[in-house]
Amino acid sequence: MRRRAVLGYGAAGVGAVALMLFVGWWQVDGPGGPEPVGQRPVALTEMDFRLTDHEGNAVGPETLIGRPTMAFFGFTYCPDVCPTTLSDISGWLDDLGDEADEMNVVFITVDPERDTVETMAEYVGYFHPAIRGWTGPEEQIARVADGFRATYERVPAESGDYTMNHTASVFLFAASGRFVTMIDYHEPKEFAVPKIRRALEEEMEGAT
Repeated sequence: MRRRAVLGYGAAGVGAVALMLFVGWWQVDGPGGPEPVGQRPVALTEMDFRLTDHEGNAVGPETLIGRPTMAFFGFTYCPDVCPTTLSDISGWLDDLGDEADEMNVVFITVDPERDTVETMAEYVGYFHPAIRGWTGPEEQIARVADGFRATYERVPAESGDYTMNHTASVFLFAASGRFVTMIDYHEPKEFAVPKIRRALEEEMEGAT
């Protein structure tokens, strides 16, 4: 009897610790956490850049105003983070169903030297049809990354080629252009989809 009580208290203690760790993650690194001071993206209405989508159309921040936006930075030669995240985004869009049609979804390259319009068109074709690929001159990529507070850098490889390090989070903006929140790399779908719905709800509230 005494052994059962000890085991019961032990299990309760482990459960309490697990709950505390989960709450801590939620408030610091998870969906309930604040954006780092000084790193919050500016509103789309305050950005100024000119890029080209994978169909050859000129695009800029004004292209995104009027509908909620989900944006991700990466490059087509990315070995794991980019295809994984774009696959995750495709799954989230499938879960949203018809609501996905109400969103802008853009994949912005940080490697314009290799990611031409044609390359981007082929690459995004492997994922959800709502995803648009954006590329452009290096100075314009730098401007959009600065507005999003995204970072990237070119890293030499032993082969003599190079790869890119970059922000791996997904950015969410309301239809008004206001920044809503970010979805972290590998964040569970159970947290990611509600965040997207929050951006969609802000659109509906603004229309009423």
